[in-house]
Amino acid sequence: MDWQALWLSAKLSCFTVLFLIPLAILVGRGLAYYQFRGKSWLEALILVPLVLPPTVIGYYLLVGLGNQSVIGHYVEQIFGQQLVFQFSGLVIASILVNIPFAVQPIQRAYETIPIDIRDAAACCGMSRLRIFIKVELPMVWPGVLTALVLCFSHVLGEFGVVLMLGGNIAGETKTISIAIYDSVQAFDFDSAGMMSLVLLVFAVSALALTTSMSRRLGGHNGASQR
Repeated sequence: MDWQALWLSAKLSCFTVLFLIPLAILVGRGLAYYQFRGKSWLEALILVPLVLPPTVIGYYLLVGLGNQSVIGHYVEQIFGQQLVFQFSGLVIASILVNIPFAVQPIQRAYETIPIDIRDAAACCGMSRLRIFIKVELPMVWPGVLTALVLCFSHVLGEFGVVLMLGGNIAGETKTISIAIYDSVQAFDFDSAGMMSLVLLVFAVSALALTTSMSRRLGGHNGASQR
């Protein structure tokens, strides 16, 4: 077991969900409640990481965030370090790649909220912010929980984008998926099997827990509405 790689993957997952979930709540809410020109194109753009090969996404990120790009140049000028082959670059890449896994469950959860509930809260004198915090968030919590677990689990197993943008630097960009690949390349199938088993057990357990909690929270929300 490469504990350093596992710790790095867990850290990358934590940073990704920390930045992505609040953004996904706002984006998912906007897509669920508002109609505007180009909405279908925006939703298609959000879903692109689901159909594009990870290596293709990694290539575009490598070009877009590299030293020769405008973004990469200014980041290096301001912060004194580049984004490619750095942990910070992996965080940005993970956020972009996992947008559909975060936005879709939250958007679907917002779409299940009846309009009359929000209207009734407004008639009671609640502000938009209070409606958002006191009414909407408790009702979409199952979707938020699903998005969090999906993103965390997906980042743990991400390979193509990580390899393209971060390479294989121990302690900096070598995640658990890269460690598994290295073990297979070295014919160390025992280590590769152990690390793969850890990811498998975590994924199944996380999804089972999420399904159970979402069902319970959904039942509570339905009972409260009645």
